[in-house]
Amino acid sequence: MNRVLTSAIVFGAGMAVYNLAQKNNLMSGRQRKKIQKRITKALF
Repeated sequence: MNRVLTSAIVFGAGMAVYNLAQKNNLMSGRQRKKIQKRITKALF
């Protein structure tokens, strides 16, 4: 239960940062894909 809650919080924070970075174009497409992979790996 605790693990699910933690991963949900981490996922939410990750998505917020990801959306911000996308709006500001802070990272290239390659970096974005790398981070997406890392987030999914962290979750599953």
